[in-house]
Parts: sequence; structure tokens; C-alpha cells
Amino acid sequence: MNVYLDDFIHYLAYEKELSKNTLESYKRDVSQFIDYLKGREILDVKEVNKTTIITYLLHLQKLGKATSTISRNLASIRSFSQFLLNEKFIDKDPTIHLESPKSEKKLPDILTLEEVELLLAQPDNNNQIGIRDKAMLELLYATGIRVSELVALDCSHLNLDMGYITCCSNQNKERIIPIGSIAKKAIDEYINKVRQYLVKDKIEMSLFVNYHGTRLTRQGFWKIIKKYTQKAKINKKITPHTLRHSFATHLLQNGADLKSVQEMLGHSDISTTQVYTLLTKNKIKEVYNKAHPRA
Repeated sequence: MNVYLDDFIHYLAYEKELSKNTLESYKRDVSQFIDYLKGREILDVKEVNKTTIITYLLHLQKLGKATSTISRNLASIRSFSQFLLNEKFIDKDPTIHLESPKSEKKLPDILTLEEVELLLAQPDNNNQIGIRDKAMLELLYATGIRVSELVALDCSHLNLDMGYITCCSNQNKERIIPIGSIAKKAIDEYINKVRQYLVKDKIEMSLFVNYHGTRLTRQGFWKIIKKYTQKAKINKKITPHTLRHSFATHLLQNGADLKSVQEMLGHSDISTTQVYTLLTKNKIKEVYNKAHPRA
């Protein structure tokens, strides 16, 4: 069978012109499959059928291989089988109608209410930058907006009297999101005590500005949240999106309806928002297991 493998790799290299890394990946996957076949005393490619491949995929699963690795292996075997069919080494492709294993949905990382409180308490309210950072963190958690939306905010997008911000999503769809009283207070303090001293040009419209008085960047905010995560000594990988995930999960845990959370997050498809219900179900199960005497 190794002769077929050599021909297959030659075909991918010179006819498909694949990269060296891709070729090595195909060769490794198919070579391991051939070794498995030899161990099962399957020495003719015509003996390989659908059941053989399914059994091999299950074998990889038992070895603890990730779903993504198993899917890649199937893709390599599929390409190899199609090559053998095109070259008339086999009569039919055994991978037809074989579906790749579905990856489990990775649940987003969230913070507990206590961890949110700890993180938001880190900025120093005795200096200008601390007051600015406090306002940004409070707004991010209060509204669940993306970091790109946060740094894109202009002063005109803010209505403190009515208690909301106007935000534009990636699809340029405008949405109105309420601001909580704590975030409102933090932003009010930033605007009245700090922003005017940070801004160098009076025509600057950005709500949140950096040391140079110009619009804060996404990269700049990443550094800020990393600094406060380390300061809070929270043993989790926290990104700006972690506060968005926490916002959505905490709303649902406290009785908010899915449709409202979808609108605030700016999700076009409610199935994207539904991932947060899995987190709330996990929380309920955790509480049950700890509290029920027969759990």
C-alpha cells in the first residue's frame, strides 16, 4: 500500500501543488491509517470499506484524539480514496456518505459575580487613567458590547440622561442598549473630571481616548484588561470578550429572556445566543449536585 501512498503524495505535490506542511500532514495521516490496516491484516486497498474506516475513526477516539484531529484524518483518507478511485485502483470510494464527527461546542469562559466585582474594583479612582479605565470596564460589563464597539463609541453615542448608548454592530445595524446606574456613574465621572484633560484636540469625538488624546485602540484596551487581570490575581484567562460572555450569562441566570439578550448582544441568529443557556444549565446542575441530599 505504501506504493499507492507515494503516488498519492506525488500527485498532491506536482498536480495540486500543495505546501510542504500540508503534504506532510496528508502523508502522516494516511501512513498511520495504512499501518492500522496492516495490523488488521488488510493488505489490499480494495478490501477497505466503510466499516473499516468507521472502526479506524473509533480507534482514534479511544486513543483520546481530539475531534478536530479525527476530522482531519477522515479528510486525508477521503482524499486518498478519491485518488485511488480516479486512478482506478479501487472500484468505489468507501468514504462516500461518511460524515466528519461534530465538534463539541466549546462553552465560553465566564467570570463569577465575585470575580467581576474584583476585576472592576482594580482601577485607581485617584488618577485620571484609573477613572477612565473604570468607566470602560463598567460599560463593557453593563452592556455586553464588543471591544471593537467600545473603542468605536463617540460622545454622541452616549445618552446619560436617558441611560443608554447607541451602538453599531459589525453589520452596521444600530442597537440601543441600557446602561446600569453604576456604569452611568463611572462614565459621568470620566466625562466631567477626566476626558477634557486627556483630549488634545477639541474636535476629537471619541468617547474613550488614550495618553495622546486620540481614540483608544483594541490593542490598547487588551493591554488594559490584561493589567487589571494580573492585578486582581484572577486565575483565569480573561479577554475583553470574557466580560461580554459574563454579561449575557448573568442576565440569563437572573431571569432575562433570550430574545432580549440576543438584541442587546447584536446577534443576528438566536442560536448564537443559545450557547449561554448551556452555561446556565450547567450552573443549575452544579447547584443541584451540591445542595440536593440525594444528588
